Amino acid sequence: MTAVPEEPAWRRRAVERSTRAAKPRAEERVQRFLDSAYELIAEKGTTDFTVQEVVGRSKQSLRSFYQHFDGKHELLLALFEDTLAKTANEIREAASSKSDPLRALRLAVEMLHERARPGPDVPRLLFGGFALHLLVKHPSQVATAHRPLRTVFAELVERAADAGVIAAGPPRRRAALVLQTVMFAAQAHGAPSDGHTEPVTAEEAWRFCLGGISGTAPTAGGPAKT
Repeated sequence: MTAVPEEPAWRRRAVERSTRAAKPRAEERVQRFLDSAYELIAEKGTTDFTVQEVVGRSKQSLRSFYQHFDGKHELLLALFEDTLAKTANEIREAASSKSDPLRALRLAVEMLHERARPGPDVPRLLFGGFALHLLVKHPSQVATAHRPLRTVFAELVERAADAGVIAAGPPRRRAALVLQTVMFAAQAHGAPSDGHTEPVTAEEAWRFCLGGISGTAPTAGGPAKT
């Protein structure tokens, strides 16, 4: 059998160097597309923009856009993932300032509830309408996008369980339940329920979640005031 000649070392080095040089440029182009889309959503108050508008604002080519994204859906997905990752980082940083694990978990719930409420700003638009669209048509993409938030909440749930302030249990599973409860309650802000239009507050969401993960329903003067 004829031996396959080994690729010259200089060629490997040249290709690797070219790849390393191209990566920062590609990241810069992608960020310009994302920034342009953010600006358009902020101005329009909706995700109803065109790829051509994004391309024009970014001062890049349509060919460059399609080198990085399959289309508008993938661009919106990138914005959604970016928004959730930033939210996860903000929650982790804020919660880390609390020495009491229950206070940290409550702060995380309140911050998530506030971020997920309907509103005209870009994060809330992505948390709301686009997230619901994704949930119906692309549930696996939703699961991937929420991974940073699930990780943060799992860490906080596990920390509270280790401290003995809530019952032990699978942290990631319970984190997923907390996320779904809080985000749905926040996104249904103002929707009629049982003949009432009063939205579910962050306090109510926290009490409900705490009752579930602690195994006991908190009273008015109980752990919810922690």
